[in-house]
Formats: sequence, structure tokens, C-alpha cells
Amino acid sequence: MSFSPTSSTPAVVLLSGGMDSCVTAALAAQEGEIAVLHSDYGQRTEKRERRAFAEIADRLGARQRLVIDQRYMNAIGGSALTDDSIAVPDADLVAAGAGEIPVTYVPFRNAHFLSAAVSWAEAIGAQRIFIGAVEQDSSGYPDCRPAYYEAFNRLIEEGTRPETSVGIVAPLIGLQKAEIIRKGVEIGAPLDLTWSCYQSEDVACGRCDSCVLRQRAFEQAGVEDPVNGEP
Repeated sequence: MSFSPTSSTPAVVLLSGGMDSCVTAALAAQEGEIAVLHSDYGQRTEKRERRAFAEIADRLGARQRLVIDQRYMNAIGGSALTDDSIAVPDADLVAAGAGEIPVTYVPFRNAHFLSAAVSWAEAIGAQRIFIGAVEQDSSGYPDCRPAYYEAFNRLIEEGTRPETSVGIVAPLIGLQKAEIIRKGVEIGAPLDLTWSCYQSEDVACGRCDSCVLRQRAFEQAGVEDPVNGEP
């Protein structure tokens, strides 16, 4: 599918390289020009995620791209994604459904991403910031709730120039993962380029939260995972 923007005003899109951010970026690209932002925050699979970011950006025709170095989060630690001394556990979706926050949660991560995105948006004149946050059917991360983004929008209003008009858009936040897959297929999002695994960069482990959620989503959507049959 060709993504032809209808607006020349760019929207900043946080693009990790995973399926949620990919579908979000494709939705944004249907509406207008996108400027994609990727964070290297010291995560285990950054090399593979960076490749997915670049390939998705190419497919969607994103001309403006920014990769930011936030590896200080690796120094902060406190997460299995950034601290090699903490093992990435096998998925426990029952615990996540009960409100338990897993060790793959990176402390206050999305605030770091959004702060960089707001700065870039204000600098380039973007009015919207798209993020692929999902509250339903997720690992239970506290920075994926609608109230979080409502609060952040208030912070943006208070902390930017009076003439700045920037708002966060989270188009997938109320959807189940299977619904996101169906939406991605419907709009031609390049799901074949995405990477979800928390643990590995060559062959997905199939056991971590992200892999299991992805597997379940494709099964429930009745769609074959296009990434070589792997999570």
C-alpha cells in the first residue's frame, strides 16, 4: 500500500520498531507527513529494533528521522530490558492481568521518550505526537494508561511556549492486540518489518511477555505472523 500524506504539517511518531508503533506510524502516515523518532535507551535488542525502525521508516516514506541517545536509562537500571543482571522472565500474563508490574517495566520510560518528542515537535513545528501505547492486553505497565497521557498533555501546555500547540495522540490505547493486528492489515502497515522480542536479536525467543502477546494476538486475529513465522 502507498502512504501518501494529505497534510504537509509533520506529526512526530515514536517508532520503536514493534508492531504497535508500526501500526501507529502507518495510521499517522495516512493523515500526513511523519517525522519518526527512535530511542536507544540501552535495551537488549536495540540493534534489531533500530533495523526495524529504519525499514519501517523507509516503507512509510518518513523523510525526517531522529535517533536519540538515552542510554542513561541503562545506567539507571531497574529493568530486565536495560540491566543484564536481571533476567528477562518467561511470560506471566496472569500476573500482568492481576495488576502486577513485571521486571521488564523500565522506570518512567515513556516520560523520557515523550519529553524528547515534545522538544523535537516544538522545534520543527509539529502539532501532534503519536505513540503506540496500549492499555488493554498489555504487560500492565503504568505508563500505558489514558490518564498518563491526559496528564502529559497538561504538562506540555504548561511547559511550552504560549504559541506552541502540541498534543499527544495514542490511537491504539483502547484496543486489544488482536484488534491492532487487524487494523494494521486493513491499512497495509508493514508488520513484516517489525520486531517484538525482548530477549533476542536473531530469532525471537517466543517466551517473553512481548513474544507471547504477539503470538496470541496474531492467533486471535486469524492472521499469520509475516515475520518468518516467528514472534
